[in-house]
This record gives sequence, C-alpha cells and structure tokens, in this order.
Amino acid sequence: MRARLITHLPNLISLARLLLVPVAIVMIVHSHWRAALVVFAIAGISDAIDGFIARRFDLRSVLGAYLDPLADKALLVSIYVTLALARVIPAPIAVLVVARDAIIVGAAIQAWLADRRFIVQPLYISKLNTAAQIGVAALVLAAKAFRWSGQGWIDAGLGLVVLLTGASAAAYLIQWSRRSTRPE
Repeated sequence: MRARLITHLPNLISLARLLLVPVAIVMIVHSHWRAALVVFAIAGISDAIDGFIARRFDLRSVLGAYLDPLADKALLVSIYVTLALARVIPAPIAVLVVARDAIIVGAAIQAWLADRRFIVQPLYISKLNTAAQIGVAALVLAAKAFRWSGQGWIDAGLGLVVLLTGASAAAYLIQWSRRSTRPE
C-alpha cells in the first residue's frame, strides 16, 4: 500500500494543487490577500515538487501528463479571472489569458474530432509566458497583501503578460496551421 502511494505521489500533489484553486479564489473574493498569496505560493512550490519527484524517481504517468498542466492552467486562469472580477487587474488581460488557453483546448478538440494526432509541445515562448503570468500574479497578490503600491512594476508586468500571451497564442496558431496544411 505504501509503495503504491509513493508511486502516485506526483499525481496526488497535482490533485492537491487543483483543490487549492477554489481556496485561492475564495481568499481573493474575500480580500484575504495574505492567505491568497500563501495559497498561490504553496501551489507554485507543489508544482515544482511534483515535477521533481516524477522526473527524479521516474514516476511519470499518463494521468500526470494531463493532471499537472490542468492544475497549472486552472490555477492561473482562475487567479487572473478572479483578480479581474475583483477589479485588481484590467478585465481584458484576464480575457486574453483565458482566450489563449481556449485556443489550445479548441485546437485539441478539433484535432480529436478530425481523428488526428494532437501533441502539444510546449514552445519556449509559452514557457516564458507561463513564468510571466505566475510572476505577475504573485506580484499583484504580494502588493495587495502588503499594501504596497508598486503600480509601475505591476503595469510593466501586465504589459509583459499581454505581449507574451499574445505571442504564445500566435505561435501555437502558426504551428498548428502548418501541421493542418501538410498531408499526413
């Protein structure tokens, strides 16, 4: 039993991260900014830990390949939407973050319906985008938690998120359009 639990540890950590999403949302909605920052930090640290454990001890699984990015996207999209609804960040930025992920999901559904192989290879720009989204969300939560204005830094970060999110969406669309026009 214990060995089986250890085998599934990365997936259990990803699942726990997914369960932290509604907790983070509630903390933001109720303006419990320090608690929201702590929950977000725990989720971020857990992402690093489950990835390390899965790679280091060769505990990668098909479930983990879906669960880990799902937990990451659920957390980021939820944080951005909730911050926008709380009027902490501009709503169009949250819409852009959601739209990019919707494009990726839509392409996957379209490929599945067309009975085509669909492999999402994370692009370098996408990794930069995710890092920027995480960093800016943490910055915004920290600014609210510690009553620090930092508006210049936040505005610059949000501008970077807009740039990288748009570039990442465009890069995926270009990559997929090239694949869909090539004969198989």
